[in-house]
Amino acid sequence: MLRTPTDETRLRILAWLKEPARAADGVTADAVAKRFSIPRPAAATHLRLLEATGMLRTSRAAGRVHYHRDDLRIADVARMFEKGW
Repeated sequence: MLRTPTDETRLRILAWLKEPARAADGVTADAVAKRFSIPRPAAATHLRLLEATGMLRTSRAAGRVHYHRDDLRIADVARMFEKGW
């Protein structure tokens, strides 16, 4: 889910969301689409998949969904992979 041979966009999104400005405010699907030069529907799909796995959480501001990293969940997933899951 996080990495496929042809697309590491979800990993790049998670890394980008680690930047202080993004961590504080979160990002919208439009911002992800612009940053990674992908169509907005593709950006929204990546974000929804990351949210479904618990690696992102959401908030609403001005009627828009903002996505934020869930660092505790990301750490849990990383530990699972380290243990050979």
